[in-house]
Amino acid sequence: MTVFDNDALHAMLAGIPQWSGDTTGIHRTVQAPDFRTAIAIVDDVAEAAEGANHHPDIDIRYRTLTFTLSTHSAGGVTSADVDLARTIDAVVNDHNAG
Repeated sequence: MTVFDNDALHAMLAGIPQWSGDTTGIHRTVQAPDFRTAIAIVDDVAEAAEGANHHPDIDIRYRTLTFTLSTHSAGGVTSADVDLARTIDAVVNDHNAG
């Protein structure tokens, strides 16, 4: 996998506006309506991540979730991270969190 340079990363981030970061990793924070919904989001993201064989770092603070993506084996952000970011966005939208 090819690690995005700054220009490519900024172009990719334009398509996933809830995400920010740099070539070493991208992140998004989500505020769920309650703790149960936060955990349901994490469960659905875990299922998708297993299917993609690409796993985010997830910080859970009551109903606040922070997802961080980086392809550690490649040394930075790759298309796998952007694909998973889009999947996480869809999961969050399905749960009506923001």
